[in-house]
Amino acid sequence: MRILGIDPGTATTGYGVVERIGSTSRLIDYGAVKTSTRTSVPERLLDVYARINEIIDQHSPDVMVMERLFFAKNQKTAIAVGKACGVLQFAAAQRRLPVVEYTPKEVKLAIVGYGGAEKRQIQYMVQRILDLPEPPSPDDVADALALCICHAHSEKIRSLVS
Repeated sequence: MRILGIDPGTATTGYGVVERIGSTSRLIDYGAVKTSTRTSVPERLLDVYARINEIIDQHSPDVMVMERLFFAKNQKTAIAVGKACGVLQFAAAQRRLPVVEYTPKEVKLAIVGYGGAEKRQIQYMVQRILDLPEPPSPDDVADALALCICHAHSEKIRSLVS
């Protein structure tokens, strides 16, 4: 199963592609889609949409996983992230690519084993699990890869229970 993990944003959208083969997760690709603050929000969303479509075309994932947006302290940030989520889910829907969402706590539990884990702990565990030479950066990329690993673990558990 090939998993595309997305940490959405209008300034930076982190992405990761991980393949689950048996009980192993293998890194395929990762990076960040960065947009210019000098362009309008619609143009930035179009940039994110176009780049994610390229990534989907290049890697042919079986599923897209994203963080479930359920609250935010900064309303302006929440609205911007919500817009990016909509554009990303639209890109997936156009290709009949299923979208699965996880809460931050679910991801932290799957990666670190503790729902209150810090960003650096997530980065460290993603580095170890995917055998990377250094922790993935920026945080958006680490979060996208963590989402991939979370889904891979969830699918493994579901297959054992079935």
